[in-house]
Amino acid sequence: MEQKLSEKVKVIPPSGIRKFFDLVSEMEDAISLGVGEPDFDTPWNIREEGIYSLEKGKTFYTSNSGMLELRDEICKYLKRRFELDYDYKTETLVTVGGSEGIDLAFRALINPGDEVLIPEPCFVSYKPCAFLAGGKPVTIPLKEENEFRLTPEEVEQYVTDKTKILVLSFPNNPTGAIMDRDDLKKIAEVAIKHDLIVLSDEIYAELTYAQKHVSIASIEGMKERTIIINGFSKAYSMTGWRMGYAVGPKEVIAPMTKIHQYGIMCAPTTSQYAAIEAVKNSDSDVQEMRNAYNGRRKVMIEGFRRMGLECFEPLGAFYLFPSIKRTGLTSEEFANRLLKEEKVAVVPGTAFGDSGEGFIRCSYAYSIEDLKLAISRIEKFVSRLIK
Repeated sequence: MEQKLSEKVKVIPPSGIRKFFDLVSEMEDAISLGVGEPDFDTPWNIREEGIYSLEKGKTFYTSNSGMLELRDEICKYLKRRFELDYDYKTETLVTVGGSEGIDLAFRALINPGDEVLIPEPCFVSYKPCAFLAGGKPVTIPLKEENEFRLTPEEVEQYVTDKTKILVLSFPNNPTGAIMDRDDLKKIAEVAIKHDLIVLSDEIYAELTYAQKHVSIASIEGMKERTIIINGFSKAYSMTGWRMGYAVGPKEVIAPMTKIHQYGIMCAPTTSQYAAIEAVKNSDSDVQEMRNAYNGRRKVMIEGFRRMGLECFEPLGAFYLFPSIKRTGLTSEEFANRLLKEEKVAVVPGTAFGDSGEGFIRCSYAYSIEDLKLAISRIEKFVSRLIK
């Protein structure tokens, strides 16, 4: 049977994150910093709204694009929080998690051979999804000395006459890097100059710690060439509800909706009712979780620096990306030995691309007790490597 599989599917690797998640699930007393999933329960008012919708028998298909009320509330939220104006009827699509939005955008835009610029290290889905859509992923290595921000010079270096899409993913997974308005203005100039479409994954927009998130779509000349991907998983601790959305020019949202119609039909109805409650009435819950992550972030940074590992300060998302180069181990060796010797699971930086070599990703979306215990175990491990 194997020889009958799609050639494209054969060559894409399995997720490097899942590998360590599976290993730690089989190990007693292990602590996992591997999976990017909030440890908070979904706020009660959101769960309650989902329950009520079931009790009232609201269990049927919705519009393919998502419920009108939800799309309306999403657009009000984007205006209120990020100064973005979108038409809820024509420029908004509710998806099954942010990941479906990424896949739909690539499939709606890419023709065979189109090049997609992807700053790296990056979320594991971009390259496979671009490739499966028929495109050619072209990675741009981000540099630690630039705090893993993308520079216009780096984009210029990789643009060709085949480049169609530039992926932006800030706040970033796995580095925690952010881009401010000045950074984005410079990137916008390059995007406009080369007529690039920007796919801006803003799933961590609510998780910034020193300044408010800025969307590149809010910069003049960018709304008409930007597709924003966002969702409810991270900000509202709703990973299992699988709720995401895409907003962008109607000329792109319409074909994305067409693919969504044939593949998914519509996002889960119960989750859509819960999402309406989330986006309308849960700002204080988001703030509370953000404050907790910020406290954990500081504990983790201090811990890694104390043990002698360089770690730039991430200002977004809930990940640290410390350098383990001083230990003399590769990322894969470090993660494997740490799990075996001290029962702490982290993700090798190479799971997010070749430019992640020399780093590990640690999620701090875990309890402060677990994080302190993990840090003490990592410190013990590192002390055996650095004399």
